[in-house]
Amino acid sequence: MLGGLQNIAKIPELKRRIIVTLLLLAVYRIGCHIPTPGIDADALMSFFARHRGTIFGLFDMFSGGALERLSVFALGIMPYISASIIMELMKVVIPALDKLYKEGEAGQKKIKQYTRYGTVILSAIQGLGISMGLEGMGMESGGVPVVLHPGWAFRLMTVLTLTSGTAFIMWLGEQITERGIGNGISLIIFAGIVARMPSAIINTMQLVKTGEIGIILIFLIMILMIAVVGFIVFMERGQRRIPVQYARRVVGRRMYGGQTTHLPLKVNSAGVIPPIFASSILMFPATIATFINVDWVRRATELISPGALIHEILYVIFIIFFCYFYTAVTFNPVDVAENMKKYGGYIPGLRPGKPTSDYIERILSRITLGGALYVSFVCVMPTVLVQRFNVPFYFGGTALLIVVGVAMDTVGQIESHMLTRHYEGFMKKRIGGRTRR
Repeated sequence: MLGGLQNIAKIPELKRRIIVTLLLLAVYRIGCHIPTPGIDADALMSFFARHRGTIFGLFDMFSGGALERLSVFALGIMPYISASIIMELMKVVIPALDKLYKEGEAGQKKIKQYTRYGTVILSAIQGLGISMGLEGMGMESGGVPVVLHPGWAFRLMTVLTLTSGTAFIMWLGEQITERGIGNGISLIIFAGIVARMPSAIINTMQLVKTGEIGIILIFLIMILMIAVVGFIVFMERGQRRIPVQYARRVVGRRMYGGQTTHLPLKVNSAGVIPPIFASSILMFPATIATFINVDWVRRATELISPGALIHEILYVIFIIFFCYFYTAVTFNPVDVAENMKKYGGYIPGLRPGKPTSDYIERILSRITLGGALYVSFVCVMPTVLVQRFNVPFYFGGTALLIVVGVAMDTVGQIESHMLTRHYEGFMKKRIGGRTRR
């Protein structure tokens, strides 16, 4: 570990990327504490204190506590994720968009620009819904109005503030991806979740001191979390290796090929994207509906709050759907089979071309089902247990999966940078074992 950190210091580009990432994440965390004008912070905090464990707690987790303070970053990165989902679905439905995406870098930039426009539109809609809902929160916060000066001036100011905040977060995420290390959007969500851990631990310890929660229960939950983290690490490293043989070719007096390798298919090739996308879809209508002061709307919102049976069923359905959908978008068995055929590769016992692509697709479909069930289990079971035992903070399986998954992905990228420059990474023994002949 210490050797890996020393090697990072020897690589100027990697060191610069890590520093840029940390600075941009620090900017994001500072923005989470800048309040939106015209809000009674104490009344708002009182409201959220009574609604932990609901859809508000889930949304606040993804915003890194910014929603609880109604800071300029209160909407977080979720409008951008929602816009990305819409664009991915539209590429499947509208052939012109799919053709534009396949045109190369220019087409992908155009798609990204459309996603940004969609982010601004969704942010404005959510911002308007939140501003109108805040004006009606007087009774919810014990008779104390949350908005100091309600009216269209407040609504317009809130929409502009929250939309600008989301646009800035989107820019931060893109800069981290381009100039830093890791996936910027995932790291922003990661930073928001991790930032809430100290306050959650302090609040829990205070409840233990007052006797509201038993120390044995906390101990059991800690054991559960450690077990889930270990299970996540084990499953994230799991893969199915399909053997690939390359035919021998004679070029001049030299012989090429003939070696045996493998095609690795990860159990969870979609990573943390499915639970993030699923949460985004469930939160968007709930965010709008919760701020509408109508009885049947409030009852419907309670049905899709975390811990409710309908919420968990919908959550699992969306996770499974996005596991398959995202895998299909990022991994094309036909292209893989064609590339293998082009370079003289084949799977033993199968003819190159369509039989190979059909075999890969069949294996991928089966392994993706296992990955989808694993992600669903990790995201739902700890949350149900936490809800059942009334633990006063939202840090369920979804948060654990995102934190562990993003951390593993980021460390993996750092190791890749180090290995390309002939430095050993953090996993010295593991890497050494793989390269030993």
